[in-house]
Amino acid sequence: MIINSICRSLIFSKLRKINSGTLIVAEEAGRWTFGNFSDDKDMALTIEVKDLRIYPMILFGGSVGVAESYMKGYWFTNNLTGVICLFLRNRNVMDPINSGMGKLKGPVNKLIHLINNNSRSGSRKNIKAHYDIGNDFFKVWLDKRMMYSSAVFDNLDISLDQASEKKLDKICSSLKLTSSDHLLEIGTGWGGLSIYAASNYGCRVTTTTISKKQYEYAKQWIHRENLSDKITLLQKDYRDLHGKFNKLVSIEMIEAIGHNYLETYLKKCNDLLKDDGEMFLQAITIADDQYENAKKSVDFIQKYIFPGGALFSLPKLLTSISEVTNFDLLNRDEIGPDYALTLKKWREKMFSKLSFIRSLGYSERFIKMWEFYFCYCEGGFIEKSIGNSQFLFSKRSK
Repeated sequence: MIINSICRSLIFSKLRKINSGTLIVAEEAGRWTFGNFSDDKDMALTIEVKDLRIYPMILFGGSVGVAESYMKGYWFTNNLTGVICLFLRNRNVMDPINSGMGKLKGPVNKLIHLINNNSRSGSRKNIKAHYDIGNDFFKVWLDKRMMYSSAVFDNLDISLDQASEKKLDKICSSLKLTSSDHLLEIGTGWGGLSIYAASNYGCRVTTTTISKKQYEYAKQWIHRENLSDKITLLQKDYRDLHGKFNKLVSIEMIEAIGHNYLETYLKKCNDLLKDDGEMFLQAITIADDQYENAKKSVDFIQKYIFPGGALFSLPKLLTSISEVTNFDLLNRDEIGPDYALTLKKWREKMFSKLSFIRSLGYSERFIKMWEFYFCYCEGGFIEKSIGNSQFLFSKRSK
């Protein structure tokens, strides 16, 4: 179709602006090379076009169209993370598409995102859309403690299980947990952190999730570990929590609250933590120079993976904390590179179990969507367009 050819020409005019790396586009009609020709040709990345409808999808859909065309099988590459890294390094290629013809689908995507707001009922719907797709699927590729957050790698030789356990111990030791502590966890996940803290540090734990599937899994796991006397499992929105705790932890839950609820979340944490108590927060952040634009747009993650999700920049997060809480920052560690490796290991584990995943009834489109998600995030951490921070705060007396 002529529309495909026209769109291809327009896309190629943008690809000619690649100045870091080399990209080869291959289709039946021929091969085209774009980028820095002085680069090692063995390092060139190749996209194999399977369906020419890829071009209008990208031209009119922008970066979301790139993901959607991959999910449909319109293109293939043997190094998806590398391709994503290349486009992140060459923002002069995709940014004009996203802000030009790619804006045509923007209003529809934004409307969907607005519908996915994080009110109490909206949060439950959004969490269900991601976390309740099936515990068996997550068990395939997560570590044995079911930690759906960045692990911490002391070195590249340790396993995902070992790195995940190091992360858990770092959290507990940073909070200096003891048997006299009462730890509040906002965002249970499948229960791995609360069980680790209660088992290894002897503290009491109150933990909450609004995911039905996670709640059921954690409840059974806590019972199997005979920890029901130490762990109180709730199915409550963070806004409905009450009480006072001397330690508080929230691991990569802040990404689910949405832009409009940051102050609400931080004020609630402040209210729940006793004076002189400590809070450990792990959060994915977005580069500050991309924050305002990201607030106004909807990306692949928000449309397909985490409806209602939002990333805050480090300055935005720290400024809000200083304005609405009594928290003082004691320490911050950046573990973005650890997350890139965590995502790589998740993807490798998922691909090692594809037959089993298919037997569970998940489609090829679903598998491609999750592959793109893993590589999309891995590339973001490699190129530092997103980061991951571990914060330790203390609450000063008023």
